[in-house]
Amino acid sequence: MDELKQDFDWSAILFGEENWTFYPEVVLRTLIMYVIILFSLRLLGKRGVKQLSVFELVVIISLGSAAGDPMFYKEVGLLSGIIVFICIILAYKITTYFVGKHETFERLIEGTCTCLIQDGRFAIENFKKEPLAYDEFFSELRASSISHLGQVQQAIIETSGNISIYYYADEDVKYGLPILPQLYKQKSETIPAPGLYACSFCGTITELQPTKHNCTRCNRKEWVKAINTIRVR
Repeated sequence: MDELKQDFDWSAILFGEENWTFYPEVVLRTLIMYVIILFSLRLLGKRGVKQLSVFELVVIISLGSAAGDPMFYKEVGLLSGIIVFICIILAYKITTYFVGKHETFERLIEGTCTCLIQDGRFAIENFKKEPLAYDEFFSELRASSISHLGQVQQAIIETSGNISIYYYADEDVKYGLPILPQLYKQKSETIPAPGLYACSFCGTITELQPTKHNCTRCNRKEWVKAINTIRVR
């Protein structure tokens, strides 16, 4: 029995090698890391937290870390992990409370939705603010059976990172920038024949003659033959 007590030192299992004076520091460290993780995820942008809210990611990361150390390190007591769990949950509850009560705080933590396409063209200044590559964005649009920007009235990236798309009716579809890989790759600074062309950067449609042109909207030089096919559902 004495050997069993020696093998299972419940005081060491619960408290580890720390004394009570360390636990206020655990609370402080936890709250500091909570804030750091929260704002680090905000800096990643909306796509970095797609399909999970910022709060859910903070809780998952924080609780995962809190659970790991007491399990793997003998000198870390379970009580430290429990305190971290309690602090994270309380911080989560407080954060969600203020998000629900104060619109300014909600914008600070969650950000706002951003319009990326307006009337079949890129909203250039808005697009620059998002850490989103053209290839990734085009892939999202193609997954919604979009073959060119002229089919899209508006595309909005939500605070969750999801993209909401509002389509033109078939009879209202415009000429637009093709986003199918085999067509978009044909972009060139040289116009081979007269016709309607789309700026490969901003999607502006212009009737061009066979020569080199700069886009009047963004001053870029590469163009793609515009198309106006309706969306295949």
